[in-house]
Parts: sequence; C-alpha cells; structure tokens
Amino acid sequence: METTTPVEGAHSQPGVASDVDPDGELTKVHPNYKSALRVQAIIIAVPFLVGSLIAEAALAENGVLPSGVVAGTVLLLAVLLVFRVPSRRFMARGYNIATDRLRVVRGIWWHSDTVVPFGRVQHIDVDQGPIERFFDIATLTLHTAGNHNASVNLPGLQKDLANEMREEIRAHIKRESL
Repeated sequence: METTTPVEGAHSQPGVASDVDPDGELTKVHPNYKSALRVQAIIIAVPFLVGSLIAEAALAENGVLPSGVVAGTVLLLAVLLVFRVPSRRFMARGYNIATDRLRVVRGIWWHSDTVVPFGRVQHIDVDQGPIERFFDIATLTLHTAGNHNASVNLPGLQKDLANEMREEIRAHIKRESL
C-alpha cells in the first residue's frame, strides 16, 4: 500500500528510483507527518498555556490587566501553532529520489533545496521517535563527507518506505564501490 502522494506529476512509485530530473517534480511526505507535527506543537503549547493561566490568575488579583488578555493571546498563538504551522510545514516539504541522487526540499521562510549524490553518502540512518512510531513514520538521514551540511534529514516517510529507500541507496553505493 503506497501512501505518499505525488506532487505536480511526480514519478508513479515514490521510493523507487527512476531517471527523474533532480530539479523536477517532488513527492510529498506521508500525510501522518502533519499529525505528528501537530502532536509536537501541542506538547510545546501546553506549558505556555498553563503558564499563561498562572500569570492570568496573578494579574487578576492585582487588577493590572483585564481578564483573559494574557491567556486569550497565548491561546490564539497556540491555535495557530497547532493548526496552521504544521500544515504549512507539511506542504513545504517534498523529495525526489533518482537513480543516483536524493533531492530534499523544505522550508517556509528559509527555503532549502538540497541534492545529495549517492556517491557522497557515507552512511544512512532510519530513525523513529515515540511520536513517529505512533504514526508509523520515520526520518531518513543521509550522512555525507564534509562538515557543512554533512547530514540531510528527510522526515515524514512511512517506515517501510524509509527502509526501502535506505536499502536502495545502499545497493547503489555498493554497485559504485565495486
């Protein structure tokens, strides 16, 4: 079952290498990635909401500000953080795997378009945190030679697809080294 959705006519089978133009069409990450981002945003927002309620109670005793100003503002920001930001981050991320390279595009304010030739890859990791495990997604990390941008992360892949891509890249590296 293939669950990644192609973007702008991307190749028909994400995760399977093809001779696609590295500057061409992108494949979106798994839709569960957006849900994982939302859970992470909730985890970040809850302490701020609790803190704003405590500040609200302290300020209400002194009559410094009208009731609801602090907590209402923080609640509005939390709603934006939980609903809008993960959707934008999800839409701004994509990838393209070709027979000899991986292209990763990300960023809302700071756009990053990284192409990693498989010949430069030293090792590959597939990682899952507890939230990613819950949503059955993983992060593929390619480590390359050098110290500037020596690692390229591709989060939000379905776990099986991430493992398949890792094995495909390993096979390419093995063929190139022979």
